[in-house]
Formats: sequence, structure tokens, C-alpha cells
Amino acid sequence: MFSKDLFGAIVNSIHDGIIAIDPNERIIILNRSAQKILKIEGEKALGEKVREVVPNTRLPVVLRTGTPELNQLQELEDTTIVTNRMPVFDSSGRIIGAVAVFRDITEVKHLAEEVTNLRELHGLLEAIINSTQDAISVVDAQGKGILVNKAYTRIVGLTKEDVIGKPATVDIAEGESVHYQVLKTGKPIKGVPMKVGPNKREVIVHAAPIIVEGRLKGSVAVIHDVSEIKKLTEELEYVKRRMRHLEAKYTFDDILGESRAIKEAIEAAKNAAKTNATVLLRGESGTGKELFAHAIHNSSERRHNQFIRVNCSALTDSLLGSELFGYADGAFTGAKRGGRKGLFEEANGGTIFLDEIGEIGLNHQAMLLRVLNEKEIIRVGESKPIPVDVRVIAATNINLEKAVEEGRFRKDLYYRLNVVPIYIPPLRERKTDIPILAEHFIRKYNQEYGRAVEAIDKEALNVLMECDWPGNIRELENVISRAIINMEFGESVIEKRHLPRFYFQQKRNYSSASGSGGFSKPLKEIIEEAEKEAIKEALEKTGGNRNEAARILGISVRNLFYKLKKYDL
Repeated sequence: MFSKDLFGAIVNSIHDGIIAIDPNERIIILNRSAQKILKIEGEKALGEKVREVVPNTRLPVVLRTGTPELNQLQELEDTTIVTNRMPVFDSSGRIIGAVAVFRDITEVKHLAEEVTNLRELHGLLEAIINSTQDAISVVDAQGKGILVNKAYTRIVGLTKEDVIGKPATVDIAEGESVHYQVLKTGKPIKGVPMKVGPNKREVIVHAAPIIVEGRLKGSVAVIHDVSEIKKLTEELEYVKRRMRHLEAKYTFDDILGESRAIKEAIEAAKNAAKTNATVLLRGESGTGKELFAHAIHNSSERRHNQFIRVNCSALTDSLLGSELFGYADGAFTGAKRGGRKGLFEEANGGTIFLDEIGEIGLNHQAMLLRVLNEKEIIRVGESKPIPVDVRVIAATNINLEKAVEEGRFRKDLYYRLNVVPIYIPPLRERKTDIPILAEHFIRKYNQEYGRAVEAIDKEALNVLMECDWPGNIRELENVISRAIINMEFGESVIEKRHLPRFYFQQKRNYSSASGSGGFSKPLKEIIEEAEKEAIKEALEKTGGNRNEAARILGISVRNLFYKLKKYDL
């Protein structure tokens, strides 16, 4: 027989917690591990009802039913345990108590949660790495590959299986491994040219050490495809050349209309053309502001000199300064050797047309103000002023007065630009010009599409006359273009059925509206419906060719992609 002391010593040496109760649910055994886990004192607990010590215990249930409960989780304030509860029988099979053996698994639970979080973090990291267009390669401290992204496979031409676990030199066709250099020196390396992969792709590589808690754990490299960079640079230079050498090809004869509103605008522009004063063309998008800028230049004394158009919203804030004012040799990374003239210098003696002037930032507004005030520019990276003789024509479709009030546009620049303001009316204010404009666009698209359309009938014209034309002349031109596309070869008159479907709907909205003459839908919703319908028709006609659809719609490809995303097309 075991002595009581020996039994107690054995029970207290067990790492798991043990608690036992008698038939009256009173605690008769409580070892040291149980006291520690339950945070109770053994002497005080012995003889107490078990529920008074452990309120959520199920030992009384096991005592009553005689059914064991195995591998059960139980929460005890800030501790989680896993427990086995069993009834205790005497030699005759009668239940004389119940015992629970349990273990603290709080740390194990926390470790499991950390592992789950690490897996999620690893998945997120992989998603981020795979989303970049640059190739990424990671090696461990021994220079063995441990991670590459999808762009790496596309650019280098090797798969994960080709790289993971292999030396850092496995992907190099010509050159030395930047990974090994980084692992050797512990310092980052930038701009190393080399050739990689089976196709010897030309790349530029940047690499940096991976430091964890002060210890070098590996190296990460970012690989840029030089061939793509060259292609993009060539395309950018081509666009810039086209932008700089744009000729003014329109005159006042190209501005059509007999309405009083358009005649007043033409008269004001002709008067402005006789001077060198700065002109501010104001009007909604699609009203013909660029047409007026061309005509003013071609009617001025500067017509034999350069006409340069700048879309201020198309250039990033970081590029705008160097494009407008030029830069000195070495002014910034990537600057052309010897520097370069800006657009103001190239327009010297001629006219510069600053479209969407309201989109430029405050910093460049100050630089532009200097040009208007002092008739001189300062190249980026230089301090010496260069005199220029340039006539400025600016255009905007935003409320500049409101922009001044909100601090988005300089008041002094506003007054310098607003010397000769010319308001170009929207089409809804000159609807009597619609027949003239429609006839002009029919002639234009007859030549472009090889058609022989002669006219537009009265019913179709009435539909056009009742529209509100939020897109102005540009929208009317698109409608005529699409109507001609909708005609069968051999048809010579545009009829109502040839017009895009939306314009019937819009007319019905007019006729079915309330007595106040309003739309049955909000104007914004009607405009969006028209836009969506026009894009769908253009894509149908061009067989899904987005470049051709953008040309038909009279918008940029980038703008078309934005609208496709907006309308989920």
C-alpha cells in the first residue's frame, strides 16, 4: 500500500493538472499543476464544492451521468486548457467520484494563431510581389534562390523550378551576380547592366541586403527590362516631337455657325488676333476652344512662326516644369546631355496654346506668372533668365473664379491670363447652328468613310434639335459619325432610325416629362446613359477595336479605358 505522503508526492510530480471530486461534488485531490493553472491555493480549495472553485467545470455532469468527456477545450479567464473528465467507479461498479486531467494550451494556441497569421502574411507578400511589373529575385545568405515573382519568369525566361534552391548565378548570361556582391559587402548596388536568361535579355538590376535583427539574411534584386524602357522612351520622344511641332491648321472660316452667340465669340477672337494680348478661352468641353486658338494664331502677325499646343493635364506635375521651361545639363537623373529647350523657347516668336490651364499646380503657376510678367524663362537647374517673345493663349473648362476662392489658382495669374476673355457658347445656346454643323460633319465623314450621304431628314433633325448636348459639338459630330456608320451602303439620307438609340430615348424623355419641361430622369443619369450607349455602339461597329472606337468617339484611348471601367463594359 502507498502511504498518503507518497501518493501526494506522485500526484504533485505530474505536469498535468489533476482535480478529483467525491460523490458530494467536493474537491478531494488538487495537485500543484492544477493549482498553478487554476490560480488557486490547494489548502483553501480542498473540501470546497468544485463549482465554487471552477464555476464552468463539468465534473458534476460526469459524476451524475457516468459518461467520460475526452479532449475537451475549456476557457478559464485568460487561460485555455484541454481536459479529460472521467467518472471513478468502486469494485462494485458504483460511481464514487470524478476526476479531470488537464493541460494549459494557451501558448500552443497563441503559436497556432501566429502560424496562421504568418501564412496570411506570406500570401499577402506573394500577392504584392506578383503584382509588380518588375522582376524580383530573392536569395538566402548562402546565395541560393528562395523566391521569384511572375514578372521574373516573363522577363528572364526561367521558371521557379529553374531558380529555387540554385546558385544566384543560374540566371546570368553575361555579367557578375549582384546577389553575391551584396552578400559579400552587405551594401546595396544600383543600376548594374547585364544580360539574363536563355535569350540574353538586356536588363538593369538594383539589389539590396536583407537585414533581420542586425544579421544578413539574404539579398533581394529588382530587374528592369531595358528593352521595354527603350521602347517607352522612343514612344515618349515621338509624342513630344509631335506635340512640339503641331501646326495651326484651322482658320476662322472653319468655325461654322450663324447664331448670334457664336458670331459674338468669333468677332471677339478676330479682334484679339490683331494684338499680342494674352487670350483666355472659356467654355465647356467640346465647344471648340482649340479651333479658336488655331484661328487666332493664323490671323495674327505670328502666323508664320511656331504654334505649340500643350495639354497641361496630360503632363505630370514633375514633368511640366522641364517641358515648359527646359532644363540644364545634369539638372536631374536622366536629363539629356547638354540640356534641352523648353516649349516656351521653341515657341519663341510664335504662339503657345496652354489647354486646360486650370489643371497646373501652384508651383508651376508661379513660374508661368514670371513668363507673363517678365517675358523670360529660367530653365530647370539654371539661374540665368532667358528672354522669350511668346503669345499665350490659354483655355479652360473649369470655373477659375471658384478655383481662386478655394486657393487652387493664383489670383495674380488669373488676372494676367484674363486680359482678353472669350466665352465660347455651348451647343445648347446655339441650337440654330445644328443644321449647318450636321451638314459639315456629313461631308467630312463621307470622305472619311467613302460614303455618299446627301442630307439628314427633318424628323431626324428635329430629334437632334431637341437634345441638350452636354458633350457639345464633339458629341454632335460623334452622333453624325455613328449615324453614317449605321446606314446601309446605297442609303443617302440620314433618318431617325439611323441615330443612336439614346437620342430617341432622350426625345421621349422630353415629350413625356412633366409640365415644367424637365427630364423624367436626372440630367447626370441621362448623360451617363448616352455615354455608355455611344461606347457600346462604337465597340460593336469596330469589332471591339478600342483604338478605332476611341477615334470614332473623338476621345483618347486612355479616356476610353477609364469609361469602360466606369460603366463596367
